[in-house]
Amino acid sequence: MTTSIHDADAVRHGDRALLAHALGDARSRLLRLWQAYERALGAARFEVRYLTELNPPLWELGHVAWFEEYWIGRNPLRAHGVAADPDVARAAPLLACADSLFHSGQVAHTRRWHLDLPDARRALAYAAGVRQRTLALLASTPEDDAHLYFFRLALHHEDMHAEAWVYMAQTLGLSLEGTPEPLEPAASRATGDWALPAHTHRLGSEPGGFVFDNELGAHDVALDAFSIDRAPVSWARYLPFIEAGGYQDAQWWTPEGWAWRQSQGLNRPRYLSQAEDGAWQRACFGRWRPLQPEAPVLHLSWHEAQAWCRWAGRRLPAEAEWEAAAQRATDEGQRFEWGQVWEWTASRFAPYPGFEPHPYRDYSAPWFDGRPVLRGASFATAPRLKSLRYRNYFPAERNDLFAGFRSCAIEAPGQVP
Repeated sequence: MTTSIHDADAVRHGDRALLAHALGDARSRLLRLWQAYERALGAARFEVRYLTELNPPLWELGHVAWFEEYWIGRNPLRAHGVAADPDVARAAPLLACADSLFHSGQVAHTRRWHLDLPDARRALAYAAGVRQRTLALLASTPEDDAHLYFFRLALHHEDMHAEAWVYMAQTLGLSLEGTPEPLEPAASRATGDWALPAHTHRLGSEPGGFVFDNELGAHDVALDAFSIDRAPVSWARYLPFIEAGGYQDAQWWTPEGWAWRQSQGLNRPRYLSQAEDGAWQRACFGRWRPLQPEAPVLHLSWHEAQAWCRWAGRRLPAEAEWEAAAQRATDEGQRFEWGQVWEWTASRFAPYPGFEPHPYRDYSAPWFDGRPVLRGASFATAPRLKSLRYRNYFPAERNDLFAGFRSCAIEAPGQVP
C-alpha cells in the first residue's frame, strides 16, 4: 500500500482503500506545507503581497476544501462520473459563503486578495470537516471508475495545489526547512542524445481508470526519425549561452520572446546570480545556494528555452516526440530521465480529436488559447501525478514554475529551432 499510493498508474486505477490512504497522504503533505507557511509568515491570516502568479495561502486552503466538497459531498450526481451534469443544484456548503469565496471559475484572481476570508482556525476546521465527510462517502462507494471518478479528481487536484504551494514558497522566499520537501532537482546522470527511428506513436490515453479530459482522444501520430536529449538541459549547457551574451542578442529570440525579455529587464534566468568571483548561485527558498552544474535548468520561461535552442542549433521536441521517447524508454529499459523539472515542448495546448470536456469545465477547455504544453513533472510534483501522459500547460512567459526543457537535434531542412 505504501508504494502504491505513490504510483501514478496504481492511483489512477486505485480502489477505495488505496484512495483513502492516498487522500490521507496528500492532506498530511498539505498540512506540513501549511505549517511551514505559518512559521515563515507568523500571522493568523497568512497575508502576502499581491502577485499575479500566486494566490493568498488562506484562499488556497479554502479552495482545496471547497473543490472537494463541491464535487463530492455536495454533488448529488457524483456516481455518474464524467457523465455528471456540472450544473446540478447542490446543497449548502459546510462553510457559509464558500461558493462566493472559493469557486475559482467565478472568483477572479484579483478579487481573491480582497475577500473576507475565514481565519486559519476556521479554514482548517472547514477542510477537516469536508475530508471527514469525503472519507465516509468513499467507504460506501461502489468500486468502479464512474463512482470513484470524483474522489480521484479531488486527490489529484489537492496534489496539484500542494506543488503550487512549493513554488509559491520559492516565489516568496519562504523557507521549507523542517519539511521533507526536496529543495532542488537532482543532478542528471544521463548525457547525450538518443536516436529514435521513424515510427507511429499512439499519443494520449485510452479510457480506463482515471484520465484527465485533455489526455483522451488517443490517436496515432507519424513521427520522423529524431534525436532527443536523454536528460533535460543542464546548467553546464545553459550557462555558456548567458556568458556569450545570449540575453542581449535579439537574433536568438522570437519577437514575442524578445519583447518579454525587454519588458522584464532580464539578463539571466530568474533566481540566478553571479558572485564577484564568477561563481554562479541560485536563490532557493530564501537562501543562496551554489549552482549544481549538472542539475537541470529551472525557472525558465518557454521564451528562454526557445532562445537557447536557436543559439545551440537545436529545437524543442513536440509533445508527441517527448511522450514517444518516454514510452519507449519505459518499454525498452532505455535511459530517459524525467520528473525533476517540467519540460517545455514546442506544442501548443489544444484538444485531441473528439475532445469532450469533463464536468470540471474550468480544467482544460478555457486554456486552449495557444499556450505551450509542458511534459514530465518536477521535484515538487507528487509522485502519483508523474504520468508520462500528463499534459501541463502555462503561458509562455511563466518563469516561477519548476520548469526547464530538453532539446532535439535538427536533422531535416524543415526542422528549424
